[in-house]
Amino acid sequence: QVQLVESGGGLVQAGGSLRLSCAASGRTFSSYAMGWFRQAPGKEREFVAAISWSGSNTHYADSVKGRFTISRDNAKNTVYLQMNSLKPEDTAVYYCAADWSPFGVVGVTTEKYDYWGQGTRVTVSS
Repeated sequence: QVQLVESGGGLVQAGGSLRLSCAASGRTFSSYAMGWFRQAPGKEREFVAAISWSGSNTHYADSVKGRFTISRDNAKNTVYLQMNSLKPEDTAVYYCAADWSPFGVVGVTTEKYDYWGQGTRVTVSS
């Protein structure tokens, strides 16, 4: 079992920045690929970014490339999502997810991930 707790959400003006954190506990964090997903009201949960266990492999949704950066600190069992140049369309609940993936494969679909946090809300005002 892996427990995930997100933090760092809030209200920010368009063009601003936020950094989300996801603290993991339980099994060996460094064996897990980590992903960030988001879900806006009335919409499906969508992929945002993911990172391999070592941090050497990352993927981003086209909508956030160049604005968001995913990173991890395995010593702290934490994954981060730095969000810059935020837009109103980034408003959503952001979820952290974990996928046991010791060979470096990084998933971009919700089905790939086994463990999920409770989410943190991000609201970007125009």
